[in-house]
This record gives sequence, structure tokens and C-alpha cells, in this order.
Amino acid sequence: MSMLELIEVTADNVEKTRFFCKMSAKGKPGYERKMAWLKKRFEEGLRMRLLGDGERGFVEYIPGDFAWRGIENAGRYLVIHCLWVVGKSKGKGFGKYLLNQVIDEAKADGYAGVAALTSSGNWLINNKVLKSAGFESVEQSDPFDLMALRFDESAALPGIVGDFEKKARRVPKGLAVFRTDQCPYIDDAVLHAKSYADSKGWDFTEVEMESAAALRELCPTPYGTFAITLDGKFLSYTYMLKKDFEKLGL
Repeated sequence: MSMLELIEVTADNVEKTRFFCKMSAKGKPGYERKMAWLKKRFEEGLRMRLLGDGERGFVEYIPGDFAWRGIENAGRYLVIHCLWVVGKSKGKGFGKYLLNQVIDEAKADGYAGVAALTSSGNWLINNKVLKSAGFESVEQSDPFDLMALRFDESAALPGIVGDFEKKARRVPKGLAVFRTDQCPYIDDAVLHAKSYADSKGWDFTEVEMESAAALRELCPTPYGTFAITLDGKFLSYTYMLKKDFEKLGL
């Protein structure tokens, strides 16, 4: 395990290495939007590591002041956006291996700790791997749990920004998506939501959040990167297909 290659993705090589998700979708809107988003984020200190040697997984993380999550007071932390190991690489300890890479870098660079938002649903890191590394729950906003590992016990803990119901009411009528380009799957998620709104004759609004600060101000969920609301009420922070809307009786 100690000899496994980790590929460091940077502004200089990202066109060659790509960014793991939607690797086969080069040229499509979701892929291209993520690529443009990444190039801007590298300037803010974003880091990405891919598993090498034919394994499949990656971790994306960034200084807390620039984290694309609905969290605050995280300036002294590295914040993990995504940690994902898939397919043949699952069950081999690679998730822990990637997490330890982030922890080691945070310590070496003088951060007070590492933080990550988890959820019982999809699209976020599993809290089990964090708990095994000593992370503790900091604050909850169902179904989300903000967790942190502090190296400096005197450091203030990060928190969740809140006011999510108020933010959901920002678009009081119809179906609304709050979106960023942090995840390349979001473009498809927006199209599915708009298609369903059109089929029901609902108004449809797309709210683009173009910075981490805008996300914290606007998004009605701690996930921050994506959310769906209907008539000013939160529905989901992940992909919704027609069947998912219908399950809710909508």
C-alpha cells in the first residue's frame, strides 16, 4: 500500500490526467464546466489526488475559506469535497489511504485539522472511514453531519452556516435548482429537473452559485454544490429522476 502511486492533479496537467468523474464525457457540458471550475479553484489552493497503478479512486480537498460546502469558520482546516473509491478498488483500504494523504498534508502545511461534510445519503464521503481516523461529529443538520479531526485542540471548530429554510424560500414558486460546477454530474441533474418541471407545467428557475461565498449565502443545504426546491421548500441535494419525483407524489 505504501508504494501505491498517487497522481497529483494540477492546473498544468489536468487536461491530461482529467479528474476521475465522467472521464469518458470530454466535450460534454458537465465535463467542460467542471474542467473550467477546477482551473479556477487551483488558484485558491484546491488539491486533487488520483489513485494510480490502475486503481480507481480520488480525493478532492481545499483550504476551508474556499470550500464549496455550506460551512463556516473553517479557515484553519483543509476541507474534503469528495473521496470516492469505486469498482475493483473498493474494499482494499484505498479510502483510508487517500484520507491519510490529506491528513499528512494538512499537518505538514500547518493546518489545525481536516474537516468534511458527510451524509446518510449519496454524493458525500462515508462517515465510517472518517470515524476510523479519529474524526468527531461537530454539528448536524439532517441528513448531514459535519466532522472534523483537530491537530490543535485550541483551534475553533468549523460549523454549518444555517438559515436553510429561508434560503429555500428565495425561489417561492415552481421548481428551482441551485447549482455549481463542482460536480460534473450536476449538468445532467439540472436537465432532469427541468424536464420534469416542464412536464408538469411548473415554473423552473436555475440559480447559479459561482463562488464559495455565494454558495454559503444562497444554497438551502449544507451540501452547497446542488439543491432542488419546490415552491420554496427543500426537496433534495442529489439527482432526481422522474421516478424520484413520482415517489414523493409530485
